[in-house]
Amino acid sequence: MATAKIITLSSSRDIPFGKLVLSQSNVRRIKAGVSIEELAEDIARRGLLQGLSVRPVVDGAGTETGMFEIPAGGRRYRALELLVKQKRLARTAAVPCIVREGGIAEEDSLAENVQRAPLHPLDQFRAFLTLREKGQSEEDIAAAFFVSVNVVKQRLKLASVSPKLLDIYAEDGLTLEQMMAFTVSGDHERQEGVFERLQHTYDKSAYVIRRWLTEGAVRASDKRAQFIDIDAYADAGGTVLRDLFHGDDGGWLQDTALVNQLVAEKLRTESEAIAAEGWKWLEVAPDFAYGNTYGLRRLRGELQPLSAKEEAARDALQAEYDTLHGEYESVDELPEQVDERLAELETALAAFDERPVTFDPGEIARAGAFVSISPEGGLRVERGYVRPEDEAPVEPESNAAEGEGDDQPAAASLNDDGSDRVSSAAPQADPEDEEEDPSPISDRLLSELTAHRTLALRDALGRQPDVAFLAALHALTLRVFYHYGSDSCLELDLKSLAFSAQAPGLDDSAPARTIHARHESWLNALPKASEELWSALAEWDADSRFELFAHVISLSVNAAHEAWNRRPRALAHADQLARAVDLDMAAAGWRPTVDSFLGRVTKARILQAVAEARGQAAADRIAHLKKGHMAAEAEALLANSGWLPQPLRTLEHPEIELEMTGSETIVAGPAANDGEKSVGDRDGIADNDGIDDAGQTVAAE
Repeated sequence: MATAKIITLSSSRDIPFGKLVLSQSNVRRIKAGVSIEELAEDIARRGLLQGLSVRPVVDGAGTETGMFEIPAGGRRYRALELLVKQKRLARTAAVPCIVREGGIAEEDSLAENVQRAPLHPLDQFRAFLTLREKGQSEEDIAAAFFVSVNVVKQRLKLASVSPKLLDIYAEDGLTLEQMMAFTVSGDHERQEGVFERLQHTYDKSAYVIRRWLTEGAVRASDKRAQFIDIDAYADAGGTVLRDLFHGDDGGWLQDTALVNQLVAEKLRTESEAIAAEGWKWLEVAPDFAYGNTYGLRRLRGELQPLSAKEEAARDALQAEYDTLHGEYESVDELPEQVDERLAELETALAAFDERPVTFDPGEIARAGAFVSISPEGGLRVERGYVRPEDEAPVEPESNAAEGEGDDQPAAASLNDDGSDRVSSAAPQADPEDEEEDPSPISDRLLSELTAHRTLALRDALGRQPDVAFLAALHALTLRVFYHYGSDSCLELDLKSLAFSAQAPGLDDSAPARTIHARHESWLNALPKASEELWSALAEWDADSRFELFAHVISLSVNAAHEAWNRRPRALAHADQLARAVDLDMAAAGWRPTVDSFLGRVTKARILQAVAEARGQAAADRIAHLKKGHMAAEAEALLANSGWLPQPLRTLEHPEIELEMTGSETIVAGPAANDGEKSVGDRDGIADNDGIDDAGQTVAAE
């Protein structure tokens, strides 16, 4: 029976550093891992943890020269060499070495690098956790292992996952990406519940794990979270979920009920100060539907005047802004510091324009305010809205002629402004007595005379487009900003429609905010009294009138589908209008999300959307998912793609081109119809140049 050969290990010895040289037999050629500088610092701190593998250097006769070459351990040698150059290590310092004599030097180098088993990530996580438990700070650990503090936090977070999941990960039952996703929540029971749920679904991606762990939570970027402040939420015992491995916009607030409670409490507290101003009513809510102020009259307050000190501060800021803007006006890209300073100046100047508004106490007593949360998470207070039932009663004009009795019959006469006034008429006088006792003319005669005047006024107005435009602008502006229709003799009406169906986030959308800001700007530019409007508009330049007209007319647009009110020709006109203004709903801020679209259509439509935006291969990758998972995955795939569902698209189509020259509208090209259905032909009805009454929102009667 053969006996096993006894193994003899290579001898170890301490060799002065000056006797060591690098070998050309080292197989490592490419730099990787910890840098030489970092390794040198680690040796300086902990000493050399692993000796060098060396071989004696011999001369041509095979005699040892006293020098030793290093085929395995070259990086450690270079780190020691750096310490010697820095005079932190003596050149004669003894270096522990394993002296090899047989075999091939390249084999030694290869074996040392290939046979080394890398540390399992879980071992590193637990090792960092052990160091933390032994009193080392995250900064100390980061410095000791030459990694960032954030990396240490990530490793510690991974080590804090449920022990059950860590064991599964150790046996390769979970990937590192999946483990990273599980760190979003620190609740071990919730982590394990999601893991069990994961076993019954095909899609086990990290994205799905994160979504399930944050289900029902409120994003930190949500305006409710911004309003109450995340620190206040945490102080109240709320849990904030964070993702240290992916961008999370500040994380998620897990306790939705607590968020809503804190929001309600803060709104109630803030509204108490608003109520103390004396308003008749307050409506308080995190959100209001778009068009909630429709039908209410807006009070016009007075901006509080600036003090002399504030005037001087504003002038100084404006001067600095003008100087910087003029200096860098021709520069393509502003320096970062200049850009930041200009932004600061713009914010400071805007604050002067947004100072408090004062209202008449009598008006406050019959008006109210809406208190809600702005899209940025601040308090939004919309003051000074009067409900129709709270309007002051209109006092009837005196109809009696001086000295005449109440029992006399009424007849109409004309006021100076052309409106009808009912006055008491004396009994029909004898013609011979008219010169001595003139009496009001009869209703019949007055009607006939004013009919002639009306017809002549129509004719004259029809021959003067500029005055007609001014008259229409005056009448419609009265409707929008003053709610007084009787101040104009034009029987024009304008409907600023609310929506029967409120889309999620409609009032916070970019178009809604732009319209509101534009409306406020015009409101501040117009005179307070309706009787002053005509003269004010008459003094404006043509461009200002056109811009106001565009804003007023835009408020009458109704391109909304209503199941109870089918208007195919009006909707076809909406398509024409969209082409005329180059409407791009993606540029306007609409995005296909689970809430806005994907979660409310069939799986087939979801797949069709993904295929159109990202290709059929992308659609095939999510085709196996259940509806909820598919919608969420589709939202991520469609993000920033510019994809729009068919009802929101503006398609190319032959169209009449309009060219505005002064007050005239010139038809620059005839309407073309090549036999195809128009984009607006949603109901199979061919496009029609006319628009029926259902599509008209401004109608002359």
